Amino acid sequence: MMDGAVEIRSVSKRFGEVLAVDDVTLSIAAGEFCSLLGPSGCGKTTLLRMLAGFEHPTSGSLLIGRREMAGVPPYERPVNLVFQQYALFPHLCVADNVAFGLRYQDVPRGERAARVAEALEMVRLKNLNHRRPDQLSGGQRQRVALARALVLRPRVLLLDEPLGALDQKLRKEMQVELKNLQKQLGITFIFVTHDQEEALIMSDRIAVMNGGKVEQAGPAAAVFERPATRFVAAFLGAANVLDERFIVRPEKLFLRNEPADGDGRHSLPVTIEERIYQGINTVWMVRTSSGQRLTICQQNTEPFDPAAAAIGDQRHVWWDPKHAVPLSEEPARE
Repeated sequence: MMDGAVEIRSVSKRFGEVLAVDDVTLSIAAGEFCSLLGPSGCGKTTLLRMLAGFEHPTSGSLLIGRREMAGVPPYERPVNLVFQQYALFPHLCVADNVAFGLRYQDVPRGERAARVAEALEMVRLKNLNHRRPDQLSGGQRQRVALARALVLRPRVLLLDEPLGALDQKLRKEMQVELKNLQKQLGITFIFVTHDQEEALIMSDRIAVMNGGKVEQAGPAAAVFERPATRFVAAFLGAANVLDERFIVRPEKLFLRNEPADGDGRHSLPVTIEERIYQGINTVWMVRTSSGQRLTICQQNTEPFDPAAAAIGDQRHVWWDPKHAVPLSEEPARE
């Protein structure tokens, strides 16, 4: 096992009668960007806190590198944690905030200054080292929190929804910056989020959690394209469940005037119930003759024609069988 690799083996965590994490097994490779994705209360933050050493498993084991973490206090673990609320010291300048942890590691003053400068360079704040947190933007404060974690040179960086306090535009910018920084450093990132798009944009791999369990883990594109359970399919974007056994994503369905013409595609007659123009795309809500409601998302490659289809019109939905994904009700083990 490489130094930055993480092994979570049959880990459970109880708080009294509440089973917050339920027999989770997950392997995270060294240098990987892995997101723990799921709704509030699914156990993802509890799992992160156990890796950090702030909580202890009720059962199971956690390994970072080759070392079992049982009994290892947080300050001796090769990890650092970045919170959503950056917890910066308001009375300290940027450089002193970043240097804070180094003082407790007895790093000599000269080396400390060099490492702080290096960390601020990584996050593009080298010219703001004398400012206080209240003189910074939200994105800059987030970078200071990252620099404070990175200056300690952890093997694994744990991030608990660190972009949640940012506005949408800045959040999207920071998603790209954070992923690029992770690639540059080669550090293992474990990122907690409830935002599906964020996880897909940033992650090498995603572990989708629900009810304390990992429902599915794998490469980001594979989890999205081939969801193993109904929950994963629904949580990672809209999913049309056809025939109760398989799903087809809205972007893989097509609205046509005629039924499929025998070229290998399948089709169903539908009635248009709603049309939502989104600029780049148009979303159609349609209903089949059996009463099932489907969502179709089509890219607007042609000029928008408001008369092309109307509420109540009869059309046909097409799909390619290769885009029909079979479903299971059981969580998928790695």
